[in-house]
Amino acid sequence: MVIARAKSGIDKIRPHMVGAPIEDGSPASILLNSNESVYGPSPNARAAARAAMSEIERYLENPDRLLTPAIGAHFGLDKTRITTGQGSDDLLARLARAYLGPGTELIRSANGYLKVPNYVYANDADVISVPDEGFKPSVDQMIAALSERTRIVYLANPENPAGTYLSGAEVRRLHAALPEDVLLVIDAAYEEYVDADDYEPAHKLVEEAGNVVTCRTFSKIYGLAGARIGWMFGPPDILDSVRRIALTFPVASPSAVAAIAALEDRAHTRFVYEANRCGRNWLSSEMQALGLTIVPSQANFLLVHFPGPVKSAKAVDLFLRRRGIAVRRLASAAYKDYIRITIGRPHELQAVRDGIAEFLNGRS
Repeated sequence: MVIARAKSGIDKIRPHMVGAPIEDGSPASILLNSNESVYGPSPNARAAARAAMSEIERYLENPDRLLTPAIGAHFGLDKTRITTGQGSDDLLARLARAYLGPGTELIRSANGYLKVPNYVYANDADVISVPDEGFKPSVDQMIAALSERTRIVYLANPENPAGTYLSGAEVRRLHAALPEDVLLVIDAAYEEYVDADDYEPAHKLVEEAGNVVTCRTFSKIYGLAGARIGWMFGPPDILDSVRRIALTFPVASPSAVAAIAALEDRAHTRFVYEANRCGRNWLSSEMQALGLTIVPSQANFLLVHFPGPVKSAKAVDLFLRRRGIAVRRLASAAYKDYIRITIGRPHELQAVRDGIAEFLNGRS
């Protein structure tokens, strides 16, 4: 007897990234594919994690007790409205478990974060993917899609994998149109990289509304992707639901102390922000100089268009991989002609620029 899946929606789950085009099994030496910080964490964070290994045999009980005061103090937020998890993805998955089920819907931008539909399907709920405007979420389309079945409206701001964003005014216009029983989830994983003047930090709307949460992460600008630390800021009742369905010991002790040390090293964060801004601007200019179209980004990556069919995104991905450079392709028809490049160190960006130039010039 074959046991049926507990939830039929699991059959709808699909990979959201294209696997590396490895022909000979050689690993890449320049990794610009997963939006990690190439500059790594603060040296203080590394040291704190190493020191915590001396008690690695112990569970870390109640990580919020350690982490939320530090997060709250750093960002000027009420610590009682913060909870933590294994990266922001863990918190997004828990929100889906808490608020979605059969007969309910989540609304998202069609070309937004490609992992989100999988969280919805895992709870036998439906995904309403609305058209965007050049990979930028459309507030009008999201509002038009609202129905009695809507429980969550998901917005990544800035978006991934495009790097586009909505202004504070546009986010507030979206929120104003939502019924009080619809939860607006703002995924602000890349907020620390934004330099747009009209962007509004997500926590400001959360402080004013009872149906908004924002998810953040230590995986990006703080360089702790492998530590898997995320946090959420929201109303107490929503946090209570999310905490109830957490793992018993959701955060490792080395990860927790590393995150606290990373927050304290503001100089390192400023350095990474500035290095990313300069690298993003340089790569954008270089790609345009090569005749390629880019999607203007507010994150730590750049989406680049390859028209194909000969000079295709798939072909350039393989070409770069043969030269030890890993970039990212996405498992979505909308992105089949694009590669996403994480903003690396200057010599890494030079290598990817030169590799793309060779590819366009027809060199093998």
